[in-house]
Amino acid sequence: MEGHIIVCGADALAERIAGELRGAGATVVPVQDPRTLDTADVPSATAVVCVGEDDAVNLEIALLARQLSPRVRVVARLANGVLREAVAYGNGPGAILDVADLAAPSVVEACLSRTTHTIAVAGIDFVVSGTEVPRAGTLREIYGDLAPVAVIHRDASVTACPGRDVTVHEGDWTAMIGTADELAAQGIAVSKPLAHNKVRRPLRRLTDAVRVVRDDINPMFYRALAVSLALLIGSTVLLRYTYQRPPGMSWIDALYFSTETIATVGYGDFSFMEQPAWLRLWGIGLMFAGVTTTAILVAFIADVLLSRRLAQSAGLRRARHLHDHVIVVGLGSFGIRVVDDLVRAGYDVAVIERDEDNRFLATARALDVPIIFGDATVRETLESARVGHARAVAVLTANDMVNIETGIVLREHAPDTTVVLRVYDRVLGAAVAQRFGFENVRSTVELAAPWFIGAALGLQVLGTFSAGQHSFMVGGVRVETGSELDGVRMADLSTQTRVIAITRPGVATRLHPRRDTQLSAGDTAYLVGPYRELLATLSKGQATTATTG
Repeated sequence: MEGHIIVCGADALAERIAGELRGAGATVVPVQDPRTLDTADVPSATAVVCVGEDDAVNLEIALLARQLSPRVRVVARLANGVLREAVAYGNGPGAILDVADLAAPSVVEACLSRTTHTIAVAGIDFVVSGTEVPRAGTLREIYGDLAPVAVIHRDASVTACPGRDVTVHEGDWTAMIGTADELAAQGIAVSKPLAHNKVRRPLRRLTDAVRVVRDDINPMFYRALAVSLALLIGSTVLLRYTYQRPPGMSWIDALYFSTETIATVGYGDFSFMEQPAWLRLWGIGLMFAGVTTTAILVAFIADVLLSRRLAQSAGLRRARHLHDHVIVVGLGSFGIRVVDDLVRAGYDVAVIERDEDNRFLATARALDVPIIFGDATVRETLESARVGHARAVAVLTANDMVNIETGIVLREHAPDTTVVLRVYDRVLGAAVAQRFGFENVRSTVELAAPWFIGAALGLQVLGTFSAGQHSFMVGGVRVETGSELDGVRMADLSTQTRVIAITRPGVATRLHPRRDTQLSAGDTAYLVGPYRELLATLSKGQATTATTG
């Protein structure tokens, strides 16, 4: 056996990758245990893909595979950022990837209702922008030479990479690709990159902090404080005018004596001993009142500083003043990446999490994000996160059933709020979107699988994005001598893919090549399309293909 691909893992992602590789004509050898890796004949394999859910197993397989062969492509899934960077350095052929890194941008864009995706191709920033068709006509009449990526018709049917002469109607939705200048020339607005959004102003942060402190304190604290101040002021005025000790008391002396009497500390420099009986009685009452009010004030302050109950409900208090924020349900490796992207882009975020021992809590607190502990399927929990004032809710727990249930509850309680559901399984996600009418269902398998498959086949994956519920990919391939793409005209390529740029040694990059343009050995072609068709097309650029089995 030679030229096979070893796939390690037993979850939906591993099954998808193995199935797609078999569909591409590759022989796939499954391995579940690092101890059996040597029986899979690593030295003669094309690639080793380790995509299980356990970072430790993936790391062990990746290191063992590299020891067994310096030439095999090692493609590993690692969620731990430190391990990922360490293994990627000097890894050789292959790639070290993280599902959260690959899928989070699509969720963030859905939360913010962004339809713009920027992808660097051959040193040029191409922009995929979704827009509603303004009038009936052909794509060429409406958008000129922009390359259409997809058309979503009003009946929800999708046409991938249609020709420019396809007729569209008002109300259809299109995704076009081109440079920012080309899109602007056709009147298509291009959103600024997320990194350009402003962060929260320091004054607003200070205001929020003051509100949190104010809400933390028991309302009775203010009454006790008012009584203490009234005693202090009243006693100061009384002693200023009635204390019989020549030459009397100054305002400072009266304030000082009143304070030490209320605090019952008495330093002996002032005394009620030689004062009239009624003033001595006043001193007695003042001391008792001072002890009582001081004890109450100290108790309230201790409650604020030491109460575990208040510490656990900090997220509830901080979330009371959020508006136009994004709620993230589920603080796993995927959820924290989405939170991080949103916060760094300058958006307010609140987190709902069930597990009070979640290992990502410290990271969320470092991002200054309020955390609400509770069940997101319970209305009170959602109201605590101010779901009625949120711009979007991203439901990203690791349980598909919990995510779907939460989505249904959200649709009932906040029908006007954008809901983004993570559904791990692609088939289930498509069924849920169709049955319940969810517009933003994102499958992490669907978004991440093309990157792993492309890396295993030695292809260049530049980016993935969603158009409606469909996943698209942008990739590049160097046309090798004798490959299926050598000498092929654009018109003869798959109708499901579109070439957006061609680079040739010593020649300027050619954008949007025409139908009669011919590929030649040494060219690098950059294409966009549904990822299955695109991967099949990209693999044709290689001189040899994987062994069928």
